[in-house]
Amino acid sequence: MTQAGRNPACPGEAGQHRCPGLPDEHGYQVVALALQGGGALGAYQAGVYQGLAEAGLAPNWIAGISIGALNAAIIAGNPPETRVDQLRRFWETICAPPLWPPSPTAALRRNAVAEPLLGWLNGWEAWRALTEGQRGFFVPRAASAFASDPAHASFYDTSMLKQTLEEFVDFDRVNDPHRLRVSVGAVNVRTGNFVYFDNTRHTLRAEHFMASGALPPGFPAIEIDGEYYWDGGLVSNTPLAYVLSSEPGKQSLVFQVDLWSAGGALPDDLSKVMLRQKEIQYSSRTRMMTSQMSTTQQHRRLLRDLMALVPEQARDNAAYRRAAAYASDRRFNVIHLIYKDKECEGHYKDYQFGALSMHDHWQSGHADVGRSLARPGWLDIPDAETPFVTHDVHRN
Repeated sequence: MTQAGRNPACPGEAGQHRCPGLPDEHGYQVVALALQGGGALGAYQAGVYQGLAEAGLAPNWIAGISIGALNAAIIAGNPPETRVDQLRRFWETICAPPLWPPSPTAALRRNAVAEPLLGWLNGWEAWRALTEGQRGFFVPRAASAFASDPAHASFYDTSMLKQTLEEFVDFDRVNDPHRLRVSVGAVNVRTGNFVYFDNTRHTLRAEHFMASGALPPGFPAIEIDGEYYWDGGLVSNTPLAYVLSSEPGKQSLVFQVDLWSAGGALPDDLSKVMLRQKEIQYSSRTRMMTSQMSTTQQHRRLLRDLMALVPEQARDNAAYRRAAAYASDRRFNVIHLIYKDKECEGHYKDYQFGALSMHDHWQSGHADVGRSLARPGWLDIPDAETPFVTHDVHRN
């Protein structure tokens, strides 16, 4: 695809820092979208983005891990006016089985199917994903047990995902950080180190986004410049900490979109045990992280206030310069959106790519962001006394 023209109405498109949908004087230099991993649940993130786009809120930084990285590629790799349509086409593509026709119920909507039947259909679609794969995404390997190299040591072949991404994504646009900063997380298989591929430092290709979603043993490691990488969710399933710790001194509005909730019911059967194990393993601990960041930011603000009391003649020393580098009056507003389970979902919800569930997840994300944006004052920049605030429509 060729590089499209700049759109000066979109944050970052022409080096600007304002965000449509917010007043000009809002004070945010960073408007970020942080996308967690969660497989088929990622359609929720697409619904969130649609709601933001309809409200005129376009990010100037998007960071993702696993399926969040794939959504990030579609968003960053298209002009603002076509992003929602491209997201929909991408999800309709990967939610189709590669061999046999879609299930007859794929054209239905959730409220047209009884709850017990919906649970059965979800299990059926998950079984199809395991046995057939998903179109343009992954298919089972015929002889995975006999693999003799890292690129083939997996149950599924994801090579067709490269072609899918190249069809839906303009990588010239992705690699222009003046339009939109893009960051995706992955794990170096050899060293075990977590890395971020960032378009301010790297030239991103389809392989970087594939690496971020290469969850073993299902998916193979992806080779990039002689090293092999796995899914970033093995170490950290959210890019939130990366976003919060970068861009020093810039006031930030962050939409954190989670697909797994840390809180949940005590499981009373093996199926629920398997689901709860995934929730605990892949949840972001976002509230714990934001609590820690809030305390840190208050300390940095206090340090800045104390440094202002130091006389000018006493400031020319190494200790003062080190303190100055740490002190900050940066302010953060984190809008937290978390996908909430449905009764009919099982432990396979992250690989249940049925079209019926995809539409349901999408609508849930769209509804949640609409409720969040409707809350008075939630987009306001925090005051100096409370430099770090979080909002969550699901919080009790």
